[in-house]
Amino acid sequence: MSFDQALPIIFMAVMGLAMLTYVVLDGYDLGVGLLMPRATEAQKDMMIATIGPFWDANETWLVLGVGILLIAFPKAHGVVLTAMYLPVALMLIGLILRGVAFDFRVKARDSHKPLWNRAFFAGSGIAAGSQGWMLGHYITGLQPGWQYQVFAAAIAVALPAAYVLLGACWLILKTENDLQRRAVEWAKIAWLPVVIGMGLISIITPWVSPTVRERWFSMPAFIALFPIPLMTVTALLAARGMLNSHRVLGTLCWIPFALVVTVFLLGFFGLAYSLYPFVVMDRLTIWQAASSPEALKVILIGVAVSVPAIAAYTVLAYRVFGGKASELRYA
Repeated sequence: MSFDQALPIIFMAVMGLAMLTYVVLDGYDLGVGLLMPRATEAQKDMMIATIGPFWDANETWLVLGVGILLIAFPKAHGVVLTAMYLPVALMLIGLILRGVAFDFRVKARDSHKPLWNRAFFAGSGIAAGSQGWMLGHYITGLQPGWQYQVFAAAIAVALPAAYVLLGACWLILKTENDLQRRAVEWAKIAWLPVVIGMGLISIITPWVSPTVRERWFSMPAFIALFPIPLMTVTALLAARGMLNSHRVLGTLCWIPFALVVTVFLLGFFGLAYSLYPFVVMDRLTIWQAASSPEALKVILIGVAVSVPAIAAYTVLAYRVFGGKASELRYA
């Protein structure tokens, strides 16, 4: 394979990495937003403090992923955005609402703070549900038909549940005392819907997509791929077992979050295997959708500069603000 032929694969890999990083990092802070109504007023302030230093940086990965789709795969960008204009618009409304609520609740008078808390919750729910709907349609190649709508609706419910589990595990990692204990209970409640959702998706996906069915259930691919669902089930069971241990409130507080992130990683690898070499399932391969090799070489220069810079900024932010969260203060 020549370098020109490899360029679309490189950009697909970078775009996939950006979207995976976004889903994991922004997933937990969307989950924290969805958990806000269950907390006391004082706990809500601490919950916001756990995500305050990171959430802007987390969303940078979404901008990077969509930007690569726009400039490296313009044909796919046109197809995807045309088919999902409304959920994309709703997601942006949700993200903007979150951002406005996040900043205004800090400066708001006590009597107005509940309004901005509700706005933060609503923005988180709109963004998470829209992302789930788009993911469901994208997996099935943006096909019309009631079965595809039902599948997208199922993922629009399952993905926010997974975000809630991730957010609760993040709170276990970053908080202490009563809030940490409540986060353990929230994680236990979210665990079962996530397991049911992942089970339904695993059953429905090969049913609605012949391509996925052929990829996963032909021999010897089935045997080679079996470790992915096996490891996913193991990670979910291990996470549930840790939530029953008192040690999760101490030095092992990081393990539930790490196990749930592992589930997200395994899900990503499974999805990447199902999609490749398509950028839009059964409609456009990455080579058909890609810009010209000359254009990709110029874009690659920008990607080679911007991606390490974003990665370094993200690592620095998490290193500087590591450990347990403290009260959020603004000058």
